[in-house]
This record gives sequence, C-alpha cells and structure tokens, in this order.
Amino acid sequence: MSAALTRVVVSVRALEPALAFYRDLLGLPAELSPGFAMLRADNGVEVFLHERESEASDLSVAATFTLPGLDSVCERWAGQGGIVVDAAETRPWGDRMAVVRDADGHLVCLIETR
Repeated sequence: MSAALTRVVVSVRALEPALAFYRDLLGLPAELSPGFAMLRADNGVEVFLHERESEASDLSVAATFTLPGLDSVCERWAGQGGIVVDAAETRPWGDRMAVVRDADGHLVCLIETR
C-alpha cells in the first residue's frame, strides 16, 4: 500500500488575497472559517489555507494545479498584478506549464488540461 495525497496546507499572511488566487482565479470552491479556508480540487485533494506568519521560499515545495485555459489564467493573474515567473510553454517532459507566484509569493505550477 502506498500513501495518498489528501491535503496541501498553504500558510498565508491574509486570507482575502490568497482566496483571490486559489478560489477566484483557479476556481477552487471554498469553505471559510475565521483564519482558515478549505478548498477542494476536482480530484478531491484539499487545499487548506491557514492564515499565519508566512515566508515564501523558492526552495520549498511547489503545488501544481491542472486547469483549462492556461494562457488566459496567466494573463488574468498578471493583469491583477500577479507574478508569472515562467510563461506558459511546453516543457521537455510534455506538459504545457507555467509557474506563477500566489499572493504570498509561493511558487505554484499551472498545467494545461490535456
């Protein structure tokens, strides 16, 4: 038996800017509580936003989300002042992928739905 990924916890300085990215831009439905938000991806994996001191690092784990309309999502994020680190392109391993920073500066990989 192997482990299954069920939840990713993201530490955020403030919920509203984080929700603008994860809920509004990526389309993850959210259940809100004071200081917390529980979002669920289509495959059932939970994204738990925990409001607390946070420091982004490029040496940490980067969550990856698969979604339609990758170019449009990146354009919308950049238009809102978001940072696109690596523009959408087909990577050597075959994924069409972009890398962005969420509202707290955490690296997030976005992959085009095939």
